[in-house]
Amino acid sequence: MERKHEKYQRLIDYCRNLDPLPTAVVHPCDESSLMGAMEATRLGLIAPILVGPHKRIEAVALENRISLSDFPIVDAPYSHEAAVTATQLVREGKAEAIMKGSLHTDELMAAVVKRESGLRTGRRVSHCFIMDVPGHENALIITDAAVNITPSLEEKMDILQNAIDLAHALMIPEVRVAILSAMETVNPKVPSTIEAAALCKMVDRHQITGAVVDGPLALDNAIDPEAARIKKIDSPVAGRANVLMVPDLEAGNMLAKSLSFLAGADAAGIVLGARVPVILTSRADSVMTRMASCAVAALVAKARRESNKAIAG
Repeated sequence: MERKHEKYQRLIDYCRNLDPLPTAVVHPCDESSLMGAMEATRLGLIAPILVGPHKRIEAVALENRISLSDFPIVDAPYSHEAAVTATQLVREGKAEAIMKGSLHTDELMAAVVKRESGLRTGRRVSHCFIMDVPGHENALIITDAAVNITPSLEEKMDILQNAIDLAHALMIPEVRVAILSAMETVNPKVPSTIEAAALCKMVDRHQITGAVVDGPLALDNAIDPEAARIKKIDSPVAGRANVLMVPDLEAGNMLAKSLSFLAGADAAGIVLGARVPVILTSRADSVMTRMASCAVAALVAKARRESNKAIAG
């Protein structure tokens, strides 16, 4: 049996050698969100700026015996204002990541993608799960299971490129993307198979770069070499995929939750495509999963800094 969380632990150990990531923690007004931020701070993963109602944050800290004496608090009376204030901290260069606290994901993301005051880039914003699946040799990236409900082909181009860039930030040596559908053949009656084939051709034409991509592939022959062999699929991705791109949010959500609840997997989460990584955590997340999400954000921010430096230089 593998050591549980070994994949996540490697990420966390690597990031502890980096400078803590300045992170706006949005509305940390319950035990799990505040404790998660403090644990990430203790491990040296983030340097938190707590954004929310000052008195309420202090009350949660007092109740849970957390000392806030060393941490800046930016007062914002409501969760919506906290989200807006966090984006402003990023725009001012005071934060390089945003971490979700005890507010709804939609409320946070509305502030992030707001046209005038948000953190938009030329890319579509998308979500990735980085899944630590027991018995599977490497981490699996699944996209998009949380933000884009029924993405168009044009939007899928950005979703795919975001996931590829994430895999490179995580130092995956060879990025192999399987574009999933219910089958591995192109069927005009199944739109996701046609879009998968179109995305693969876009890769051939260098409209999407940085990975070996194949699709459509069914889940079994995407990750199991024996299933790919039995179906005689000749592909550098089949049976070896480390990134799984799903056709829509419903499929992705069900895949991620199936791995979590039936296979005992953990699911660190990150939103990409904005100016900075957005760490999405859930009250149900384990401490290890929260720390892994912070480590992923630190690596994404590091890759972004290096890219900007290369462009400037």
